[in-house]
Amino acid sequence: MADADNREGPKPPAAPREKGSQAVPAEPGRPVLPAKPGMTPEAEAAVAAAAAASGKPVAPGSPASGTTGVAGEPRPVYARITPAAPGTIPAPLKPSPAPAEDPRADEIALSRRMFLGLVPWSTLGWAAFTGASAAGTVLTARFMFPNVLYEPPATVKVGVREDYPDGFVEERFKDTHGLWVVRSGGRIFALVTICTHLGCTPNWLQNEGKFKCPCHGSGFRMSGIHFEGPAPRPLERAAIRLLDDGQMLVDKARRFLFEKGQWDDPESYVVV
Repeated sequence: MADADNREGPKPPAAPREKGSQAVPAEPGRPVLPAKPGMTPEAEAAVAAAAAASGKPVAPGSPASGTTGVAGEPRPVYARITPAAPGTIPAPLKPSPAPAEDPRADEIALSRRMFLGLVPWSTLGWAAFTGASAAGTVLTARFMFPNVLYEPPATVKVGVREDYPDGFVEERFKDTHGLWVVRSGGRIFALVTICTHLGCTPNWLQNEGKFKCPCHGSGFRMSGIHFEGPAPRPLERAAIRLLDDGQMLVDKARRFLFEKGQWDDPESYVVV
């Protein structure tokens, strides 16, 4: 019987099993795990390729098989995420340059050290003491003399009678001697330029024919009589007399007041 079988020739290869029992036809020396039921041909091919590459059985669904293990579906391929490019990197701050040094600094420092080395400290001390003593002596001597206000002379010549027309007010002595020389009503008299309210200096208003105080508005007529504002009394008159040479001399040290009836004194005016 055996001889008969040998005479019949080699037997044909065994047919492959049904799908689901074997992933791929077995190859000599290539162990393959049984495929899961319901695997697709692509999954079977992936398992077979993984087994062939590794030389050992590969289970469907394992990381090496390339399948998910669910109905033999291939493992999905995920897109590679490329990280976004970084933003612009700010340039580092440059340190501010150091201030330039004075090239003469060493020479100045050297000359100062030389000076301090040549002049003894005791000499400097005595010099400072002497200067302070001299200043103290001068200040002490200054206190020995009282403060004196140098005012202009009390008397002043104001010209001859012919220099003054009727109804005229001479203002050239206002700033230097504080006087107005006035001719009115056949007399020449001198008014003191001090307001009898608070001591301000009034102004002569030629167009209005009056003296007007700029401080509080007191008004005085050409004769010196007050008629408006807070001034309590008329202006004061200074003594005036006629000299032998025809000049008129005003003495501001002597005053004549209207409220005391002194304007009728012959020394308070010059008859024209």
